[in-house]
This record gives sequence, C-alpha cells and structure tokens, in this order.
Amino acid sequence: MSVRYAPVGWNRNKIIYDVVLLAAVVAYILLYIKIAPSFQDVTKPTTGTILRAQAFGTCAFLMLTFILCIGPLARLDTRFLPLLYNRRHFGVITCAVAFTHAATIVSIYYSFSPLNKYVAVLASNTSYDRFLGFPFEVFGIFALFLLLVLAATSHDFWLKFLTPPIWKAIHISVYVAYAAIVCHIVLGSLQSKQSPLLAVIVGLSVVLVAGLHLVAGRIERQKDRNAAERADEAPWVVAGTVDSVPDGRGIVVPLEDGERVAVFRYGDKLSALANVCAHQNGPLGEGRIMDGCVTCPWHGFQYRPEDGCAPPPFTEKVATYRLKLDGRRILLDPRPNEPGTYVEPVQVTEA
Repeated sequence: MSVRYAPVGWNRNKIIYDVVLLAAVVAYILLYIKIAPSFQDVTKPTTGTILRAQAFGTCAFLMLTFILCIGPLARLDTRFLPLLYNRRHFGVITCAVAFTHAATIVSIYYSFSPLNKYVAVLASNTSYDRFLGFPFEVFGIFALFLLLVLAATSHDFWLKFLTPPIWKAIHISVYVAYAAIVCHIVLGSLQSKQSPLLAVIVGLSVVLVAGLHLVAGRIERQKDRNAAERADEAPWVVAGTVDSVPDGRGIVVPLEDGERVAVFRYGDKLSALANVCAHQNGPLGEGRIMDGCVTCPWHGFQYRPEDGCAPPPFTEKVATYRLKLDGRRILLDPRPNEPGTYVEPVQVTEA
C-alpha cells in the first residue's frame, strides 16, 4: 500500500523479483538463439534477426502461460504465493517482450512493402474464407492490443479510478489474449514448421493452463460445499477449533449462503473478517498477521482484525463477524456487521 500514487512502489522484494525475471528473459533469448538452429530442418539457415523475433515470440508465450498458472498454483500450494505478489510486474515485462517480437516481425517482413508497413500487416493477407492460410496476424495484433491495455492500466491508480469490478473485468481479458495467441501460433507458425516441437509446447501449455484451473476450481467448489455446521444455538455455526487456527494465520470458513469468513488468531485473541479484500477481492484468509494487521496475500493491503479497518491514512474497510468459544470450538455468527464495525476479540485460554 502507498500513501500516494507513484509510478512504481519499489521495495527490496520487487527489485529482486524484477531482476530475476529480467535475467531469466535475457538468458532465454540468448539460449534460444544459440540452440534453436539445431532444431530447424530448413534448406536455408535462419537469419539472426528472424531467430531473435522467434525468441521474443516464444518467450512471451511461455511467460503468459506461466502468468496464468500462478493463480491456481498459489491456491493449490501457498509456497507459490510470493510469485503472486508482483504478478503485474510479470505482466508488464511480458507485454514488452511481446511488443519487441511484433516490432521485429514488422521490420523484417513489411519494411519494403509499397504500402505503409503497418497497413501492410493487415492488407497483405485477406483470405478470411479459409482455414489454411487464414490471416493469423489479426490474432496476434488483437492479443498485443489487449496486453498493452493491461500493462497500461496495471497501476493502482486505474484500479481506483475505474473501480475494482470494472478493473477486474478488464484484466480478466488476459485469458482472451492467451486464446488469441494460441490461434495466432496454430494458424501461423504451426502451418509452416516441420518440427513438432512447437506444437508439443503449445499443446502442453494449453493442457497445463486449463488443467490447473480446473483442479483449483474443483477444490474451491468442494470447500464451498463443506459449509460450516450449525451449532446447537442458532444462528451460530461451528467455524473450527482453537487448535485449527495457527498463530498469526487464519482459516477460511464457508457459509451456507456462499460467503466466506476469515478467522484469524493473533496471540491469545481471535477475530473474524470477511474473506474478500476491498482492494481487488483477494482472499484475506490466505494471508497472515503482519504488524498487527491482517495482510492480504495478493498486494499487501492491511486491515485491523478487530474492526476490519485499514490503518490510517488508508480508508478501506471490510465486514467483521462475532465469535465466541464453546470449549475449544469456535462459534461464528454468520450475520456480517457493517464494514468497519469494532468487535471485541475472543480471548483464547490454553487447554
């Protein structure tokens, strides 16, 4: 969180994240240029410029594949959460790599066209009535446009200006961009490549992205079905036991109406908040207590556990819930309080 909008809120973790990512991109480009010619069965050797274009193109595709896998991986295993924290930096770098690929391709194939080279990209092939030979360029242009929009609106200023629901809807289009890139490759490079390696890579990418999302979605649905059981005293429900909540962490309690509540333990106290972060709907229950505040695992937004308010000067609020103990059982009132309502924490005594 930052008090005022700045181009980038740098910290040590972000710097390390970006340095490692940029180093990996450079290493991949150099490795591709070195190794790729040995996998190409062509009469005339591929030029260095074309190799660079291919390197940037394949790198962007693999990066986008990895970006789409981070979300479900983080849900399946919390050890992947650090990759999630700065995923927007990953997306901006991916856009830059994809743009470099597009600019290189245009300079190679369209610089000597009698038309303007950017017009020629669309005018050189108009066979929209057939599958083989379909102008695959339109899919690449469309995907690049979406990536540019996502990169340009990645900062929290746009999240605040557009409101979280609209911003989130726009950024879900990353899946549309991914589908467009797959079509771009299938109708383009795969039509001319003799080696099956690229086809295998694209196929594995689609299976990996779709498979991880399906598995993570199935697990989430199963959690939602296991709604907290009702306690003997209405309307309270059983959220779990004291021992099931690790100190400094939380558990997520699904309710019958589909809502989720995050129950946190901090020392000898228990508090409950809505599981949805006010910033970007992140899962608060998968976060932890830092500096006395519940910290969202997505972008670090924080809330005081007893009243659901972000510490000053921030103004975000989430709903709070009442808790009480029945022996070692934690009972939860499923009726939410107004966001920012103070609720006295439940005191935990050792067994």
